Amino acid sequence: MSGFRLSRLAEADLEAIEEYIARGNPARAISFIEELLTLCRRIGEAPLGYPARPDIAPTARMGVHGRYLVLFEITTSGVVIRRIVHGARRIEDLF
Repeated sequence: MSGFRLSRLAEADLEAIEEYIARGNPARAISFIEELLTLCRRIGEAPLGYPARPDIAPTARMGVHGRYLVLFEITTSGVVIRRIVHGARRIEDLF
């Protein structure tokens, strides 16, 4: 399996993360989003290498970058990144 797609919620999450970081450091905002997207690409290449999180949702899996969680699932059409959120949030309510 190779590749991934972002859900609309994940796209909105990335925009919100970038806007938040850009308030204090615009250059870092861009580089941090690139780091998150790199993790998404890695997930797309080897999704089974990331832990299942049935406590969040039956098909949920998770990658971690710093304090941010990339929540995804493997579907018949490939990897779908569902949410990208700060780990301090109640992730059970987001997936």
